[in-house]
Amino acid sequence: MSGPLEAKVSQLSEDELAALNADFEGKSPQAILQWLSDHQDRTGGPVPLVSSFGADSVVLLHLMSGINAGYPILFVDTRKHFDETLAYRDQIETQFGLTNLRSISPDPAKLKAADPFGALWMRDADACCDMRKTVPLDLAMDGYVGWITGRKRYQTAERATMAIFEHDKGKLKVNPLANWLAKDVADYVSNHSLPGHPLIPKGFLSIGCAPCTSPVKEGEDARAGRWKGQDKTECGLHVAKG
Repeated sequence: MSGPLEAKVSQLSEDELAALNADFEGKSPQAILQWLSDHQDRTGGPVPLVSSFGADSVVLLHLMSGINAGYPILFVDTRKHFDETLAYRDQIETQFGLTNLRSISPDPAKLKAADPFGALWMRDADACCDMRKTVPLDLAMDGYVGWITGRKRYQTAERATMAIFEHDKGKLKVNPLANWLAKDVADYVSNHSLPGHPLIPKGFLSIGCAPCTSPVKEGEDARAGRWKGQDKTECGLHVAKG
């Protein structure tokens, strides 16, 4: 019986990453996504778009649908999402004609053993994020050389200096919207008449799992509603581990 397949890693060297960052720093997200769709031979395979189908997700999903509607898109279904997020995911999939959307979830047996009452988020939010989001995505990523994110430099101090192309745990991580501001996102959505997440009008400006997401007050940072009252700004997907 054959063993598990060796996890794929990025084929791009650090010098190649530096050259790509120099080339694409001033270019549009469309150009970055087009390059990824056209140059899978350079990266070593497809670099899927990982989408939360949250407040800003519609931008990258719309851009990619216009470039390649069959491009791989991954959604991490933590089993703690708002019902509105799941309905929005289904709406966008149909409206944009996405033909290669895959939902990945935590292992049911491990989830039952570690969080039998679904309340782990109350006593250890980091462990909950790790089990429901980071571990499932890490397992899915074994089959890919990297992934596309919707992160932007303005969002948090940790993201302020991130590159468009970077390495994380041997994987290529691409941030096409790194240079965009909140106004750029809003303008794109408005100019293309894109459907917004149904929770945005209720004050949810950064949307994750239901137990750990709350509305923000006028003037507050968009991510102020994530893990409110905790010293936590990232779920773990974007915390580099070497």
